[in-house]
Amino acid sequence: MAGETQQTGSEYIQHHLTNLTFGQTDHGWGFAHNAQEAAEMGFMAVNVDSLCWSIGLGLVFSLLFRWAAKRATSGIPTGFQNFVEMIVEFVDGTVKDSFHGRNPWIAPMALTIFVWVFLMNLMDLIPVDVIPYLLSFAGVHFQKIVPSTDPNITLGMALAVFGMILYYSIKVKGIGGFVGELALQPFGAKNPVIQAAFIPINLTLEIVGLLAKPFSLGLRLFGNMYAGEMIFILIAMMYGGGLLLGAFGGVLQLGWAIFHILIITLQAFIFMVLTVVYLSMAHEDH
Repeated sequence: MAGETQQTGSEYIQHHLTNLTFGQTDHGWGFAHNAQEAAEMGFMAVNVDSLCWSIGLGLVFSLLFRWAAKRATSGIPTGFQNFVEMIVEFVDGTVKDSFHGRNPWIAPMALTIFVWVFLMNLMDLIPVDVIPYLLSFAGVHFQKIVPSTDPNITLGMALAVFGMILYYSIKVKGIGGFVGELALQPFGAKNPVIQAAFIPINLTLEIVGLLAKPFSLGLRLFGNMYAGEMIFILIAMMYGGGLLLGAFGGVLQLGWAIFHILIITLQAFIFMVLTVVYLSMAHEDH
């Protein structure tokens, strides 16, 4: 595709890293025609491709698991039922090991996070030029199909987790207990004057640690998947360098795709486990 459109290497990379963005321009609302115009749309711009792919993959997850649940049998299970049961048991065991409170919503939420993030990451294994090339015939010139390479998606999920952390922290501990947890640790003293002097230090340390949770959660997933996508793009550029270089690129792409299966699974698992651990901490009443 790079050779067909006579793009330079930097233009090819920039094209594949540009979202299909909808927002307000000087001529009204519409889709951005280049990366610069997308950046000028500002905060209210919407990355339509990331949003559509993430919602679509969420629906795929819901429909597949609903289909498996409706056809589940106590007799000889099908291969797909075995696969779904294996995932459910794996997530359930992880939650039991990591979550020490009592909340019936945690395990279903953990299952949703693991499978949904995995499906979004799995899109990275589709060759980078296939879907953008097919959609170009419909007039769509930008298309990023891996939602987890968009920080808006990963940080959005992380902020949703952060909201649940605050909700359960206040619900379990009460407002006074939650504020006390931030203000009275890690440094404490029996003398009330000294304890009062420690409050600003404790608040600074605890609030920074609290705010670091959603940012580390979202940026870790984004950084790993973005780097993986970049490597696929760089390998794809080798196909325009002749038969020998293209063949070597094919070998590299196959090797990286096999290794990347581990990465996409591991990143989904880490996002799920950290979410469960953070919510377990929110349920602890000191």
